[in-house]
Amino acid sequence: MIRVLVADDQAAVRAGLVLILDGAPGISVVGEAADGERAVELARALRPDVVLMDIRMPRLDGVSATREIAGFADVLVLTTFDVDEYVFGALRAGAAGFLLKDVDADRLVDAVRTVAAGEGIIAPRVTRRLIGAFAAGPAPVRARPHGLDELTPREREVFACLGEGLSNQEIAARLDMAETTTKTHVSRILNKLGLRSRVQAAILAQETLG
Repeated sequence: MIRVLVADDQAAVRAGLVLILDGAPGISVVGEAADGERAVELARALRPDVVLMDIRMPRLDGVSATREIAGFADVLVLTTFDVDEYVFGALRAGAAGFLLKDVDADRLVDAVRTVAAGEGIIAPRVTRRLIGAFAAGPAPVRARPHGLDELTPREREVFACLGEGLSNQEIAARLDMAETTTKTHVSRILNKLGLRSRVQAAILAQETLG
C-alpha cells in the first residue's frame, strides 16, 4: 500500500485529490495539510511514501516544505504555477516530480505510483523548458561535486543515463543489467553525491557531464 500525504491550502482541491487517490487501488491517503508547516509536521509524524505538495501555501511555501521533507519521503509537486522559479526551486529542493493541476486523474494516480517506485516524473511542458534551459547555456559554474570521484565506472554510466532522463527499466536495458541492480546503483549514487532525488541527480549530471 502506497501511503500518501496531501498538502494543499484549498480545501476543495484537497478534498478532490483525496477522493481520487483514496479511490485508487493500492493507495491510501494517511493525512492532509492546509499549509507548509503542517505538511512538514505530518510528514515527520506519519512517514508517508509520497507527499503530494502544492507550491503556494501559507506559513511555509511548498518549496521550503519540500526541502524539509525530501530527505525521508518522496515529494510530488502538484501546482497551478509552472514559472521557472517554482520549477527549479522545487526540483533543487529535492522533489521527485513536478506536475500541473490540469493533469487528469489517471495520470495523477500513475504519477504517485511512479514516484513511490523510486522514479522521477515531470510534466511534459516543464520538461521541455528544463531541456531548453540547459540548451541555452552556458551551464552554471559550480564546484565539482564532492563524491563524484567516488563513483565506480558502472555508477558513472548510470549517472549519465539519469542525466538523459532514462527510467530504471530503460537504464537496465541500455546497460544490460537487472532492474533491481539499477535501483541499487541509483541509491548509491544519491548517497555518494548527497542528493535527495533522481531528478536532482539528472540536473547535476546535465551540469557536470554536459
